[in-house]
Amino acid sequence: METLTLTGLLKRVAGEFPHRRAISVSGKFDLTHARLHELVEGAAACLVAAGIKPGDVVALTFPNTVELVIMFLAVIRARGTAAPLNPAYTTEEFEFYLSDSESKMLLTSKEGNNSAQAAASKLNIPQASVTLPSADSELDISLPRPELDHNMITKLANDPSDVALFLHTSGTTSRPKGVPLTQLNLASSVKNLMSVYRLTEFDSTVIVLPLFHVHGLLAALLSSLGAGGAVTLPAAGRFSASTFWEDMKKYRATWYTAVPTIHQIILDRHSSKPETDYPKLRFIRSCSASLAPAILAQLEAVFGAPVLEAYAMTEASHLMCSNPLPEDGSHKPGSVGKPVGQEMAILDENGTPQEAQASGEVCIRGPNVTRGYKENPEANKAAFQFGWFHTGDVGFLDSDGYLHLVGRIKELINRGGEKISPIEVDAVLLSHPDIAQAVAFGVPDDKYGEEINCAVIPREGSNLDEPEVVRFCKKNLAAFKVPKKVFITDSLPRTATGKIQRRIVAEHFLAQISTAKLPKFGA
Repeated sequence: METLTLTGLLKRVAGEFPHRRAISVSGKFDLTHARLHELVEGAAACLVAAGIKPGDVVALTFPNTVELVIMFLAVIRARGTAAPLNPAYTTEEFEFYLSDSESKMLLTSKEGNNSAQAAASKLNIPQASVTLPSADSELDISLPRPELDHNMITKLANDPSDVALFLHTSGTTSRPKGVPLTQLNLASSVKNLMSVYRLTEFDSTVIVLPLFHVHGLLAALLSSLGAGGAVTLPAAGRFSASTFWEDMKKYRATWYTAVPTIHQIILDRHSSKPETDYPKLRFIRSCSASLAPAILAQLEAVFGAPVLEAYAMTEASHLMCSNPLPEDGSHKPGSVGKPVGQEMAILDENGTPQEAQASGEVCIRGPNVTRGYKENPEANKAAFQFGWFHTGDVGFLDSDGYLHLVGRIKELINRGGEKISPIEVDAVLLSHPDIAQAVAFGVPDDKYGEEINCAVIPREGSNLDEPEVVRFCKKNLAAFKVPKKVFITDSLPRTATGKIQRRIVAEHFLAQISTAKLPKFGA
């Protein structure tokens, strides 16, 4: 039963590797696995004493701090449901997420979060702040402190069916959908990650992604802790290109995982301010958006480590597919690898499995997959058909069993009956030496129904213009796939996790189509 829950897995790790480093706050202090376990148990006892009951949702909004890690694990240890939220949300957004999740408590850093606290006050949700000044100090939680009975938490057993994590999908086509994930879902995903990347107590990584998102939380943090390895949290509580390699070297990192945007920033930093030396990494991982083969090749050439592209989504507790380590097989640029720890099928609209090389909807089932969206029967009916969870992605499995994604069903561009994959166009654009970033998207067209456009960010110092982009595309793409309009810009609208949503990009540039100068977006 113990390893069927995330809390059981982490308890076992604390017993096996008590003195090994678990978490470092860069430049400040380290916590061992035993000390982390002790802090989590104490914080869980505080939450239970404060009235948190099994199944209660506790919202957390922090930067990437050690307090967030401890309180996330404490909430699920207390049999509550953790709902980490983006600290950058507006009051109205916090109001929606706190209300939709039916949160019973809001936890923040000592500095607080005005927008979150205002929303919680409006909804009459109790609040508490948390701080841990040093490795040896007591965790300071601003909750009423009755006499704590630590035996109470010792006797509290976690169950695989406990809903441990509550997240929302990105909401690319509708309002965000609530995704409950159980202890079994999380434990299964962590074990899948540990297995495919051969993570052990000797591995170490630096967290570059926000921990309110499933990629950073599962792939970087929890998989490392589950393996008895270590993570480093940047001193600023968020990714910084200027301190990234310093932390990677100081804390002897063996790997890191990031979205393509972060990889691009790291490459750009290398171009402008290269390090004198880079640590020897076992691998670099890329996930959450398509990584162009040209960018993958640059990363491997510069940093001397295999770049393994993976495929994941919130509803699968993150990992679905990954390219293998070199010792376990070949990694294919442009492919997201083989299924890991679950069944996968490519189905047509009638639920019929497709042969190798034939495209259809990517469908999965396994112990890591959510049991269904929260109070959303319509979404559940659409997503769970023929005994499979339907991802909404179109792709095909090649003869070696590697998955190749074509695009989101709703993002495929239908130009007069010709289906165009925006991912394919992205890859061609990014192979141009003067293009730093690019995104292709569909727009309405009177003649063809849809037409393809693209937005590109030129490399610094280049004189890239629209005719050159079109010329390059005509040379490397079939005529019907060549973008009709090219937007040259200096930034692209992104989500809080650095992902590009083509619908939002399309809306932005269509709104600006008659404007001579495009406004700058914050990354």
